[in-house]
Amino acid sequence: MVLVELKGVFKSYDDEGGEVEVLRGVDLKVEEGELVVIMGPSGCGKTTLLNIIAGIDHPDRGTVKVGGKDLARMNEKQLGNYRKNSVGYVFQFFNLIPTLTALENVELGLQIKGDKNLAKAKEMLKDVGLADKMNRFPSRLSGGEQQRVAIARAMAKSPQIVVGDEPTGNLDQGTSADILGLIRKMNKASGTTFILATHDVGYQKVASRVVVIKAGKIV
Repeated sequence: MVLVELKGVFKSYDDEGGEVEVLRGVDLKVEEGELVVIMGPSGCGKTTLLNIIAGIDHPDRGTVKVGGKDLARMNEKQLGNYRKNSVGYVFQFFNLIPTLTALENVELGLQIKGDKNLAKAKEMLKDVGLADKMNRFPSRLSGGEQQRVAIARAMAKSPQIVVGDEPTGNLDQGTSADILGLIRKMNKASGTTFILATHDVGYQKVASRVVVIKAGKIV
């Protein structure tokens, strides 16, 4: 079943030198349960593409459907609910709140969604191998451990999609391989759709499918 479908998506930004066209007519389908890797060099449009799928940014033209619903037709409240309930985020620099423990960071994600079953936070941290480090603050966790917390936070709310923008870009090679293995494990175990953007060819090892983007077009 097709979960994400983009048709004729264009996106431009104003720059000091004039308008810059970042996406130039992107068509993309992602099946439910896939682990899709979007590959391409810096500046090719892959982060913009992720942000549009996640409802963070809007296309200038084209349609973006998730679960059959067109994001372009949603108002800000509807988009907010979509981001809150349907999308999990994993970022390059983890984006954990430093004054909260690992457990509290994951619980916060549930609270934002309005999910009162905070026991899920403990279960997710156990699933990512951090059962013994739940009460540690981010400063007392390694980079790989912090990213595991971020993955637990993204998955705890049972999203339709998890988007990851260079999720191992701040990690060494060995830790990167561990995190990619964990992402693949979570994808298979839960059936959650993952869409990851990177320029790292190592991601091909875990991908269901690789999509290459250059100069704003899928090639």
